[in-house]
Amino acid sequence: MQLLNTDNWSPLNRRRLENFKANRRGYYSLWFFLALFLFSLFAELVANDKPLLIYFDGSFYSPISQVYAETEFGGEFETEADYRDEYVVELIEEKGWMLWPLIRYSYDTHNYNLSEPAPSSPTSDNWLGTDDQARDVFARVIYGFRISVLFGLALTIFSSIIGVAVGALQGYYGGKVDLIGQRFIEIWSGLPVLFLLIILSSMIEPSFWWLLGIMLLFSWMGLVDVVRAEFLRARNLEYVRAARALGLNNAGIMFRHILPNAMVATLTFMPFILTGSITTLTSLDFLGFGLPPGSPSLGELISQGKTNLHAPWLGMTAFIVLALMLSLLVFIGEAVRDAFDPRKI
Repeated sequence: MQLLNTDNWSPLNRRRLENFKANRRGYYSLWFFLALFLFSLFAELVANDKPLLIYFDGSFYSPISQVYAETEFGGEFETEADYRDEYVVELIEEKGWMLWPLIRYSYDTHNYNLSEPAPSSPTSDNWLGTDDQARDVFARVIYGFRISVLFGLALTIFSSIIGVAVGALQGYYGGKVDLIGQRFIEIWSGLPVLFLLIILSSMIEPSFWWLLGIMLLFSWMGLVDVVRAEFLRARNLEYVRAARALGLNNAGIMFRHILPNAMVATLTFMPFILTGSITTLTSLDFLGFGLPPGSPSLGELISQGKTNLHAPWLGMTAFIVLALMLSLLVFIGEAVRDAFDPRKI
């Protein structure tokens, strides 16, 4: 609780927090985005084709955390029970009850009881309709939102660590280290990144971590110039010379004295790096070179909207979700920039 107590904060950090709150659009966008993200983190409890809780013959069962065979409920097969099967439903309701989540579909659940061919329009059962494989769009949006944000956060954190480290080394040591590093970055940044991502993604079986590693090869360069400039400026300042004269080693000077100042510029860029990460993942999914087939993906939903123009709810849903997500992140980034703006402190 002491971390949440602003009385223990320095006057500088309190002014930064006040500047962040003064940007009302960014402040409320942060809370709204956090609410959506927390909601998506519990997607299994909101959208699932398995009941949250089953009471059967005097015992409680939790299908979302454990696999139960159909024979557990008096059925005939020893395979996992299909809780959407009317036969299994009747067996359970004879001696108990089931507590279902808000949406009775997971991201990969196929609805075989549609009143029209897939993709079907929104109904009381499928609130945002179904895609061309009869999967519930609302469930896929919830899971897709979560995986997009988690992927973007992971890529932002790892790329920031690499970018800050490379920029710090170049700026602090200068000379040949800086010269060679800059020439390498110029060559590396000149490569056609999207084409290389497509080629690498097509050569291996795509997965969350493989895709993260491939994109990390090119996404770390965004912060190098900012951190490098800060280290170049600060390495000859008086407090750095004093620390060096007192015998502090280079690593201590870099991380204890110069890096905290460089992190100010880094933090202002991170929301925009997150936005770019999510956009790149969506682009790859749209082109078919992203996450494995069947994964909940906003880019794949956009692709379905382009393919099925007679089902406008697919494209509209993907557009609204992406526009809302990216707009909130941009507003948060603007508020963070205002909070660390030295002219307002």
